[in-house]
Amino acid sequence: MHLVADDLAFSYPGRDVLRGVGVTVNSGTRLGVVGENGSGKSTFLHLLAGQLDPTGGEVRRDGTVALVEQELHPVPGQTVGDLVAATLDGLRRAAAELDAAAAAFDHEAGDLAELQRTLARAEHLAAWDADRRVDVALTRLGAPRDLGRGLAELSVGERYRVRLACRLAERADLLLLDEPTNHLDTSAIEFLTGELVAWRGGVVVVTHDRELLDDVATAILDLDPSWDGRPVLYGQPGYLSYRFAKNQALHRWRQRYRAERKRAARLAEVLDASYEGLSDEWRPPKGSQRHRRATRARIHVKAADRLAQKLEAEAVEVPVPPPALAFPDLPAMSPGWDPGEALVEVRNPRVVVADGGEPPGEASGAWPARDAAAAGSATSPGSSRKSVPGVLLDLPGTRVAVPPSGRLLVTGPNGTGKSTLLRVLAGEAGLARGSRVSREGVRIGVVGQESPALTPAAARRTGFETAADEALSLLAAGELDPDHVVAVASLGLLSEEDLDRPLGELSVGQRRRFELARALLHVPHLLLLDEPTNHLSIDLVDELTRALTATPAAVVVATHDRRMREELADWPELMLS
Repeated sequence: MHLVADDLAFSYPGRDVLRGVGVTVNSGTRLGVVGENGSGKSTFLHLLAGQLDPTGGEVRRDGTVALVEQELHPVPGQTVGDLVAATLDGLRRAAAELDAAAAAFDHEAGDLAELQRTLARAEHLAAWDADRRVDVALTRLGAPRDLGRGLAELSVGERYRVRLACRLAERADLLLLDEPTNHLDTSAIEFLTGELVAWRGGVVVVTHDRELLDDVATAILDLDPSWDGRPVLYGQPGYLSYRFAKNQALHRWRQRYRAERKRAARLAEVLDASYEGLSDEWRPPKGSQRHRRATRARIHVKAADRLAQKLEAEAVEVPVPPPALAFPDLPAMSPGWDPGEALVEVRNPRVVVADGGEPPGEASGAWPARDAAAAGSATSPGSSRKSVPGVLLDLPGTRVAVPPSGRLLVTGPNGTGKSTLLRVLAGEAGLARGSRVSREGVRIGVVGQESPALTPAAARRTGFETAADEALSLLAAGELDPDHVVAVASLGLLSEEDLDRPLGELSVGQRRRFELARALLHVPHLLLLDEPTNHLSIDLVDELTRALTATPAAVVVATHDRRMREELADWPELMLS
């Protein structure tokens, strides 16, 4: 198999997305694709899959293609079983076609090499083993295995894991993945990594996961424009090699831009000085040496024009380098607060589904007491309790206290209650047992794993069409203190153009940036971040990690991101299981 994208370009009405992209993907190629939010990564995958037609260049494919998008929009009534059945039917149909081709082979005049490829292809598809492969993939990825469950009933992450399991079992020649680790825990990521490394065809994976790039990518395509406006293909495998090469390129770009700005400033100063001679203050009094006065004026004009032409001829067009995250200076606490008093404290929390009630047989004292005070010391690992239907979180004997400038890293497999715990800390989830106390006047910024703004329909229902509209509406409604407001445009998260665009027109990553900006809008004392690296660009993930370690505000992070966990390894950790 092979895939070739030659000088690929794509534009939406009034906006160029991709230009001059060229890659070749063969069997064994595992191409990582990175870039800023809105740089066209998902669009690039749709072009490779043939779901979009390029406005320039071409894509040539040889082999089968499977695409796993970030968002799966189910058909009404569609179930897990429908996706599984489509995968199995497709595999069996393809295997039958290959078997028929082998049976009809002309042993006297036929191409023996082609027959061998046909048989190898049938063996690779292994339709007789497809049921087991699907079941293994569903299990290892933590996806629902109840074939009767409706896809509309599942969370975004559960739907993604079902689709990913089916695509892995199909064994396409070219596998296209859009942010595959967003909804996976550590064990599921390890399974996916093994599958990708062993993939017999080609792989193109859009990801912000730096560890995945290190483990999988044989090359990295950065869709962020370089100083000449074109994407760059970094041929060295591994994230660290890419990071070093890109940092060097950005350094040269910024140096060149500063030199160009200095040159432009010098041009302006020289021209001002040259044309100064034409002002009324310089000229002799009217009536005196009139002809000499006109001659000298013409000489000054011509000399200034020649200088301007010379300097402009030497100029080099250098675009503005990409902005970096400008994380605001957040407060640790307000004046008069006792530094020893926690901002938020939760004890013995238990949360059940709204209509599920208390499941029978729960022994509330079955687990040892644990203290997860986020004051800088390590915490004990979580209990090994089994999941109980209807129970979202159950931590008897557990105290979670977040002091000013405190840090806490919350880890654990999917389904252990990490998101629910953050919702409890934020005061957004009701407790069936336990207590939550927060300091009066504490400001909390929240970035949820599946936030409403990530869904265009939900954004429209709120009535806030743009990010700028929402900030102004919150201020007008009195939900923001005018003395404690961060200007969204100053954060470097969204451009002025994006701030004025309807949320529904922004990419998933850009809407995620908006969620982060909204959490910072009211200058919080405490940041609660649930999978904060999901959907963000890889550059922003690096910048955000550095900012979280340095901010005076208290921070609680729940994440599966392995590289982020390594970088926050000195934080107190609460491991749920």
